[in-house]
Amino acid sequence: MDLAFYDMKQHKGRFIATIFGVGLLFTIVLAMNGLYRGNIDEGLALINATNPDLWVVERYRGGPFNEQSTLPEFYHYSVKAIPGVEKASPFIYYSVERLIAGKSRHFSIVGYDVFDGLGGPQKIYAGRNIQRAHYEMVAHRKLGVRVGDRIPLGLHTYTVVGLTKEAVSTDGEALVYLSLPDAQEVLYQKDNEEVRSQRERLLRTLSGQSYLSQTQAEKLLAPLESDTHIINAVLVRLKPGANRPMVARLIEKWLYLSAFNTQEERQLMLKGRLAGMTKQLLLFRTLLMIISVTIISLVVYTFTMEKIRSIAVMKLIGAPDWVIVRLVMEQSLLLTISAFLFGVVLIGNTYSLFPKTILLVPGDTLLTFIVVFAGGILASILGLWHALKTQPAMALGG
Repeated sequence: MDLAFYDMKQHKGRFIATIFGVGLLFTIVLAMNGLYRGNIDEGLALINATNPDLWVVERYRGGPFNEQSTLPEFYHYSVKAIPGVEKASPFIYYSVERLIAGKSRHFSIVGYDVFDGLGGPQKIYAGRNIQRAHYEMVAHRKLGVRVGDRIPLGLHTYTVVGLTKEAVSTDGEALVYLSLPDAQEVLYQKDNEEVRSQRERLLRTLSGQSYLSQTQAEKLLAPLESDTHIINAVLVRLKPGANRPMVARLIEKWLYLSAFNTQEERQLMLKGRLAGMTKQLLLFRTLLMIISVTIISLVVYTFTMEKIRSIAVMKLIGAPDWVIVRLVMEQSLLLTISAFLFGVVLIGNTYSLFPKTILLVPGDTLLTFIVVFAGGILASILGLWHALKTQPAMALGG
């Protein structure tokens, strides 16, 4: 009598349903593994894709992704003058929510110098890169637009000239690339009515000062109006052979700014903005792993206990203990491996349907299998402990 195949033959429906149910649980465990990895991958995707030699941001700020950083645009000229710097490009990044094709969509905008600057899309899989200073955009495919679509942003309409799939925003949403002036305008430029109202309020405030005439107030109005030439960071490419730590120290000392390399920028994200969600997903991942091991152990143990009388019959007819051990282990391994393979196949064919990125790492899958396999073995040992203590008299109703 082979317990595993006997169980499949006599209780085929229940055995298959058990594999299906446990397999679904393993699917959720593998999905949580992928969600944990995907959250980190999405959070670092733009940093990895951009990858300059240095990120220069506001002093003592972990910007531009982990923390807000604000710099005057002309600062990139000062950074360019630092010894060892080959190129210094202004860079802006922020999140918006706009109506796209009649639907409210949340996405992030990257503004960069489109004429030989750093920070733009690295790979275009449809269309082309931005070639004009205004009114062209490259969008991630997550935005659901096509090449040639016209998207209203702020005061103007932009034409989608290319599509990318390399990098997403730090929160996993779609990414849109614009020229630096266009991105600044979308973020900072107010509509005409608001500009007019703000100008009138400012003019009334200035005119109310006793030491200013009306003419002097009007002359002061323009310099006091809001400036759109603001950036979040300066991306730096160093000259061949330049000492990166030394250049970073010069920037911090001479310009009173902060400079990070790409690895440091990743660590800022992992320990800052991504830390809370990563810890929470890791906790859920661990809990699901414990639950799955517990359930597979209970299932295997229950299946073994149901066959105590059959095991007693085998002992009554003189079957040695190693035969019982082999049969119980076969049932445990068949159930565990079949359910896990079902979960692997299911998540492998459905992970692309999830709204968040599910990044399946073979190492995580192998680790999960080892853990659940160990749980199945442990349950088999507990079952065997009871099975080997079974008295042959139980076969006769004793």
